[in-house]
Amino acid sequence: MSSSLELIALPAFGFLSLGVQVCSLKTDTPQLIEPGCTYQILRFPFSEECTDAFAMHEEDQPDGYVVTDWATDDRSGLIWPSTSGWGHLYAVIQWEPASATGGYTELRDQFVRDPLGLTPCPNDTTATEHRAPTVGMQCFAKNWGCFVNPETPLALRVAHNDCSPRSLVLAEFKLSIHPAD
Repeated sequence: MSSSLELIALPAFGFLSLGVQVCSLKTDTPQLIEPGCTYQILRFPFSEECTDAFAMHEEDQPDGYVVTDWATDDRSGLIWPSTSGWGHLYAVIQWEPASATGGYTELRDQFVRDPLGLTPCPNDTTATEHRAPTVGMQCFAKNWGCFVNPETPLALRVAHNDCSPRSLVLAEFKLSIHPAD
């Protein structure tokens, strides 16, 4: 067996041989996004995890803060990496249609390390994309790789330039951490 492979006890699954740690978040609760250039953190519920066996998305956060309402607290959008390593970030974003008049001409999204200024190096963005709307639904998938560590939370942020607030109707945010010796 490779020295980088470790045995981890998962209560629901018994002992598994794992080298990759995963957190997978999803919500289909619409989130109203205000217009403008300011990016907004997407929020995710704690009770509907697809996968979070490594406790990377918890109400009781590693720095002692407790989230009491996921729908109003930006901290519910944070993934706190469980270990240091090479992180693969994934997202799915689906917007409602633009307004009939003054609708959006640009949709924006990005991954960000420490979006709330909790570390000495806040708002370290990566994989920023500005997209023009397409015919039909506005559905986007993205992925990116970067080094991650437990002291620096990650988030998915979005923005748009419609004249009115628009809803994000579906969002997924996932992190898989691979050992990086």
